[in-house]
Amino acid sequence: MGIIDNINKLFDHRIRLGIMSILMVYEDADFNRLKELLNLTDGNLASHVKALEQAEYILVQKSFVGRKPNTRYSATKLGKAEFIKHIQALEKLLNKNKEN
Repeated sequence: MGIIDNINKLFDHRIRLGIMSILMVYEDADFNRLKELLNLTDGNLASHVKALEQAEYILVQKSFVGRKPNTRYSATKLGKAEFIKHIQALEKLLNKNKEN
């Protein structure tokens, strides 16, 4: 088994890594909050949350607040587990490099 086997390609991109990091800290976040925290455009954020949604790493909930549409995101059990595995693999890689 290679040292980078558990590194998840989906989290290679800093935006997807950022989205998952936020959703690991907070129970959920709406579109505007993610956009603000990550300093992204609507289109850029939308494409990255779509990739995470397709992998079933995040759950998307659409509703209305008053008359305004509101989209909220939360990490799924699978998403949390995969993210933790990814972070642990990075830590293992970093610790291996420290030993050498």
